[in-house]
Amino acid sequence: MSPLLPGNRIVLLQNGTEFFPALLKAIAEAQHDIHLETYIFEPDTTGRRVSAALCEAAQRGVRVRVVADGFGSRTFISRLQPDLVNAGAEVLVFRKDLGLFALQRRRLRRMHRKLTVVDGRIAFVGGINIIDDTNTPHQIPPRFDYAISIEGPLVREVRTTQEDLWRILCWANFHRRPDPLPDALTTIAAAEPAGNTRAAFLVRDNLRHRKDIENAYLAAIGHARHEVIIANAYFLPGRRFRSALLHARERGVTVTLLLQGRIEYWLLHHACQAIYPHLLAAGIRIVEYRKSFLHAKVAVIDKDWATVGSSNIDPFSLMLAREANVIVRDAAFTAELRTSLLAAMENGGVALSPDHWKKCPWRLRLLSWAAFGVVRMLTGRLVRHGE
Repeated sequence: MSPLLPGNRIVLLQNGTEFFPALLKAIAEAQHDIHLETYIFEPDTTGRRVSAALCEAAQRGVRVRVVADGFGSRTFISRLQPDLVNAGAEVLVFRKDLGLFALQRRRLRRMHRKLTVVDGRIAFVGGINIIDDTNTPHQIPPRFDYAISIEGPLVREVRTTQEDLWRILCWANFHRRPDPLPDALTTIAAAEPAGNTRAAFLVRDNLRHRKDIENAYLAAIGHARHEVIIANAYFLPGRRFRSALLHARERGVTVTLLLQGRIEYWLLHHACQAIYPHLLAAGIRIVEYRKSFLHAKVAVIDKDWATVGSSNIDPFSLMLAREANVIVRDAAFTAELRTSLLAAMENGGVALSPDHWKKCPWRLRLLSWAAFGVVRMLTGRLVRHGE
C-alpha cells in the first residue's frame, strides 16, 4: 500500500454543485497541462461546459489529455470527442469495443476512476463523473456524491498513475510510446508542501495493486475502536470484509452503513439486500438513502481516518475495475465528512429495523437470494476464467 505523505491540503467537495466550479476554475487557470480521466463523460449541460473549457485550454496552448471509458462514455465518443480533437486535445478511449463478448472478464474490466490533474499543482479525486447532478433517469435529483481537491506532494502520485495508464493505452492503440509531458517544473511544484494533512493515494488494477483499496479498508476496520461509517452505492462485500465488520461490532464498535435505497441496477440492488439480515442481526445499523440517487464511495473510521474515491464495495469494483481512492488521516477532514454523512442520514435516510428482513414479503426475499446467487455465480466465473 502507498505510504502516507505529509504536507497536503485537501478540500472536501460534495456533489457537482461544489465539484464542477472548482474543476472549471482549475481548468481555466491551467498554464501547462491538464490530464482528465473519467468513467462517464456525458454530453449534457455539465459535460458540454467541461468539454468547452478543455477545448479553450487546448486552443490557448495547454496540453490537454482525456481518457474516457468506452462503456460509460459511449455518447462522449461520438458527440464530444471530435470537438476536443479538433481543438488540439489528445483523447484516448479505454476498451471501446464491447462487441458480442461483453461478459468476458477482460471486457468487464472498466476504467471506473475519476481523476484530474492540472499543471501538476492540483488534483481532483472522487466518485463524481462528468455528468450533471440532475441527469438521473428514473431517479430523484440531485445525485449524492463526493470528491476532493488535493494540493501538495500527493498530486505527484495521482499524476504518475495517470501517465502510466496513458502509456499503456498508447501502446495498446497505436503500438507506440507517448511523447513525454514537456514541463518538468510542474512535477517539482507538486512536491512542495501545501498544508498539514497526511494522505495516501491508492489504486486498484489487475497487476500489482489488485487488493490495495480493500486491504486499506480491512486494516482500518480492524483497528477501529469507536465508530465505522461507510457510505457506498453498491455494497456487496466478500467474506473477509463482512467478517471484519462483524468482528468490529463484537469489539463494541458502532458500525453504520449508508447504502443505496433506490434501484439503478436491478440485479445488484436486490443481491445487496440478501446480506442485510446477517448484518442487522449482528447489530450493524443500515440506513438506506432514499431522498435521491446515492453515488458516494466514502468512509470515516474513528476520529482521524477517512477515504474518498471511486471504489464501490462490490465484486466489480474490488475484482475487475480500475479504481482510485485517497486515504486521509486528519481529524478536521474526518469530522467534516462525518458531519455531512450524518446530515444525509437525518435528511434523506431511512434506518432499517433489526427485523426488517422478516417483514419483507417472501417473494422479495426469494428474489434477493436468487439475485445474490446469480451475482456470485457470475463473479466466480469471471474470477476463474482469465483472459
